[in-house]
Amino acid sequence: MKEIDAIKGLLKRIYGEGHENIAFQKILKLIERFPFKQKTEGKNYFSQNDVVLITYGDSLNKEGEVPLSTLCNFADNYLKGIFSTIHILPFFPFSSDDGFSVIDFYSVNPELGFWKDIKKLSISFKLMFDLVLNHISSKSSWFNKYLDDEKGYEGFCIEVDPSTDLSDVVRPRSLPLLTKFKKSSGKTIHVWTTFSSDQIDLNYKSPDVLEKMIEVLLFYVKNGAKVIRLDAIAYLWKETGTNCIHLSQAHDVVKLFRMVLDLIAPEVVLITETNVPHEENISYFGDGKDEAQMVYNFTLPPLLFYSFAIGDSKILSDWAKGLKLKSSNNTFFNFTASHDGIGVRPLEGILPNKEIDRLVEIVRKNGGYVSFKKNSDGTESPYEMNITYVDALIANEKKMGANRFLASQAIQLALPGVPAVYIHSILGSRNWREGVRHTNRNRTINREKLQIEEVLSQLKNPESFRSGIFSSYINLIKVRKRQRSFHPNASFEVLDIKPEIFAIVRYCNDQTIYSFTNISSKHVFLSLSDKGVPSEMKDLLTGKMFNTDSFLLNPYQYVWLGNED
Repeated sequence: MKEIDAIKGLLKRIYGEGHENIAFQKILKLIERFPFKQKTEGKNYFSQNDVVLITYGDSLNKEGEVPLSTLCNFADNYLKGIFSTIHILPFFPFSSDDGFSVIDFYSVNPELGFWKDIKKLSISFKLMFDLVLNHISSKSSWFNKYLDDEKGYEGFCIEVDPSTDLSDVVRPRSLPLLTKFKKSSGKTIHVWTTFSSDQIDLNYKSPDVLEKMIEVLLFYVKNGAKVIRLDAIAYLWKETGTNCIHLSQAHDVVKLFRMVLDLIAPEVVLITETNVPHEENISYFGDGKDEAQMVYNFTLPPLLFYSFAIGDSKILSDWAKGLKLKSSNNTFFNFTASHDGIGVRPLEGILPNKEIDRLVEIVRKNGGYVSFKKNSDGTESPYEMNITYVDALIANEKKMGANRFLASQAIQLALPGVPAVYIHSILGSRNWREGVRHTNRNRTINREKLQIEEVLSQLKNPESFRSGIFSSYINLIKVRKRQRSFHPNASFEVLDIKPEIFAIVRYCNDQTIYSFTNISSKHVFLSLSDKGVPSEMKDLLTGKMFNTDSFLLNPYQYVWLGNED
């Protein structure tokens, strides 16, 4: 079977001639547990109906009820038909990093709920799971077995002599790269810990590690995952003397996962999480068919924030013109906020350092924090701006703040790709500085644990800030989902009209939509008389008719002009 031969060939590339058979036999036993499915050629993975909600399992809480049940009830009552997919951030037992230091990949954290709650959510929504595959918790049984030199676990982690020169390694944190532990034998070791001393990097040079993680991948598919997020995939493979990011073997592991899924679950989508500059990020599309179907569009959040900060769309427009893809098998995962902060590295090569420093200062003035990374020369530089996207956009524009934030979201929804919305964005949540004081972690600022009764009370009050954001956001999504021109892979053109206006045209068959967003605090007059568009067009969001020969956009006003699909 050619697919099986392709897997063996890829393993030969990863492990070398003569060393691939052990890994191949392990993987073959795993995939033979599942019936092979015929992959449909030309299958389109996405549609305009795809909108993803990002949430922790306990973002919403109710006394006497497990949080996953509370989430399910809220989603069924308020979000069904709006969001197609729910990304439940790691819901497994963990020891740190709000779930990303996994103790047990096969269990649901009992503080959140049970597998039956996950299954109930899957009735109305597709589900996205995290495969936290770069590292494990230092409290996990796998790591304890490694420390005990138990058979099958001897090579699970990466031991390094602390005198080794690791200065070329790209660091996403300012914490030490190596952490000291003592094995049961009494031997002192230093193991690779990219993200924290509690997050032990796995050694994929061991076929036993690869086998374990493919087994986890298939377990998630069996339990309803339709989208698999490959967390921190860029750092997966380590070679001393290199920068240990985006190494060819990391790409090959993504290819391997794709091959396995194409055999037994071709409907499941892989998405890579790589908080890096744009060209590095999109390298995980591979040739368009052999790696991830989606990548996080990491440049969008900070660049959109910057454009509103200066009231000028030119750099954003120039960047957005390059969002065209070679394959309809791929698309972008467009987000502005997530459980993490607003990444800075994706701005490398786009903004000079003084403009990045400008954003950092705005974040601090707006009540946020800044996290740093360690550079190879020993210096530190901003890695992430920690603030809710709501506060990033509204704090300096109190009167027009809600419109300013919603205008940024209208741009996100108009871009090519699948939109993903963090629960605290659609609920209009503000900075949770109290949480930061409690945890002493900057990222806590946009991870507030909300009480559902209080949220529902505010949503029922049309005068509340939360209600205004929620109802307007829901309307944006509803209108978007009805338009074929907002298909993730529909054609588009970014127009250069005025610096204050971000303009993008989306078109599919006989429908064309002109999206115009005023990203400034000024009133801006527009004329489309030389653009070959009808003189009368309707705003799909409000139903209002516009004379396109001359019309006015108020500060932070956004319109989608076109014919209803």
